[in-house]
Amino acid sequence: MHPDKPDSWTPAPASVPGVDAEGRPRAGTPADAPEQPRQVRRIVRLFRPYRGRLAVVGLLVGASSLVSVATPFLLREILDVAIPEGRTGLLSLLALGMILSALLSSVFGVLQTLISTTVGQRVMHDLRTAVYGRLQRMSLAFFTRTRTGEVQSRIANDIGGMQATVTSTATSLVSNFTSVVATVVAMIALDWRLTVVSLLLLPAFVWISRRVGNERRKITTQRQKQMAAMAATVTESLSVSGILLGRTMGRADSLTRSFAEESEQLVDLEVRSNMAGRWRMAVITVVMAAMPAFIYWTAGVALQLGGPDVSLGTIVAFVSLQQGLFRPAVSLMATGVQIQTSLALFQRIFEYLDLPVDITERADPVHLDQVKGEVRFESTTFAYDDQGGPVIDGIDVTVPAGGSLAVVGPTGAGKSTLGYLVPRLYDVTGGRVTLDGVDVRDLDFDTLARAVGVVAQETYLFHATVADNLRFAKPDATDEELYEAARAAQIHDHIAALPDGYDTVVGERGHRFSGGEKQRLAIARTILRDPPVLILDEATSALDTRTERAVQEAIDALSADRTTITIAHRLSTIRSADQIVVLDSGRVAERGTHEELLERDGRYAALVRRDARLEPTR
Repeated sequence: MHPDKPDSWTPAPASVPGVDAEGRPRAGTPADAPEQPRQVRRIVRLFRPYRGRLAVVGLLVGASSLVSVATPFLLREILDVAIPEGRTGLLSLLALGMILSALLSSVFGVLQTLISTTVGQRVMHDLRTAVYGRLQRMSLAFFTRTRTGEVQSRIANDIGGMQATVTSTATSLVSNFTSVVATVVAMIALDWRLTVVSLLLLPAFVWISRRVGNERRKITTQRQKQMAAMAATVTESLSVSGILLGRTMGRADSLTRSFAEESEQLVDLEVRSNMAGRWRMAVITVVMAAMPAFIYWTAGVALQLGGPDVSLGTIVAFVSLQQGLFRPAVSLMATGVQIQTSLALFQRIFEYLDLPVDITERADPVHLDQVKGEVRFESTTFAYDDQGGPVIDGIDVTVPAGGSLAVVGPTGAGKSTLGYLVPRLYDVTGGRVTLDGVDVRDLDFDTLARAVGVVAQETYLFHATVADNLRFAKPDATDEELYEAARAAQIHDHIAALPDGYDTVVGERGHRFSGGEKQRLAIARTILRDPPVLILDEATSALDTRTERAVQEAIDALSADRTTITIAHRLSTIRSADQIVVLDSGRVAERGTHEELLERDGRYAALVRRDARLEPTR
């Protein structure tokens, strides 16, 4: 890999807020206390598109709470009136009312669960789509410094970890809060003195739950980082390339031990996360469970001491309400803990949503229906944020429509970077690059994608069929169009000879095909796309001479009548180029045709002689 390739670039840590050079959140970035209100408001905004459905949930919650608190009052009437007075008809109506109350409460509960779960899943979908869409808009530089497993972990583990919070916490919060308020009001209606006794310890319980929530939030941040590290390790070491490297280097056992160590750290964090505050919450549970006994004792002592007369029905109804208060109150505190924990997950997702997108489409972009293909580099300069000098420094080159330009030079000269400026994989930091006289930064993305095709040295194929990989360039392509593109790329006969033909699954990253076959598949895919401008980034440098000839024939077919910019390592492939530019440290050292540059006997001639010496060994 060449230094001017994006893969070797390590950006300045300050270039992405909250993310280090490997794409992981930096230490100290979890939601701090002053940031929590702003973050909570941002979370609430996620639910705004569904406020109508949430309003229905609120009505159902309120109705369910009112119905549930009615039961103790019915019970009091049964104990104080219906049974003592022998009123069988009233007893039957009250008992029927208790059954109807339970039935209505269950129906309301099912409906609110259905609606709230649907809303929660839609919010999850919105978050996943937003993160994926943001990442699709990031420049190539972001992905060269970020581990693939880290990105996958954000989308899968972090958003997946928020599922319970998003789908049920909001409803649980409203439901339990409504139940607590309704129950406390009912308790006051029964006996305000017993209510005061019951609620004396509530402030202490709230304080404990907040402490537990903060503790779990901090542990969750560490846990998610560790899960992301494990995901990155699995993605890298269990890919086809990773397995090949591990086996051939004899590192399989070492990789297993390394993974075991990371997994052991995750075990510790999972245990700490689940046990955080368990003893304190257990104390709360015991105290609240003991409250009925305390109420019975308080009422009994008050009666013996000549205090206010409280009927048996009132005491039983009050204890019933208190027991009904116990479940939502504990659940409310647990929900508070869960929200605190989830803030760490939301923070990690918001970090990705807040990543600055440095390659954007203008508000009023230029759309070209027909692209001729003239490419100009006008005083073009490009520098990475973390490097002192420019990688590309003031280059002026014109490639006429249908013409060909070859870019050569030593490793690290800036060849690939120059080519990547045309499709805006990077944006210039000085000067400009134009397509048919229009700055590529002013073109809409659709025009640029249709106009410029890239065939790179490292061909990427999806784990899908040959036909699916080809149709990625043109989803509506017919079978005959696939065959024509494959024939032009010198790969049709090979595909047709496979047992499943174009329905053959290529395997992960195309490992069922050789390097030359993958390159020809990539060329066929580009032919199907039919771009007027073509960037060939050392497309044959890793191939043997025989395979190179076959691929070169496919490239010649692809390059016909197109504007072609070839980043070349093997100079034998670019001798017929209309113009050859020799780069050195980002500057144009020489330019001319193959014959002109040989006559000058300069840098290009030296590269040709070196290439000739190496040719027999290939």
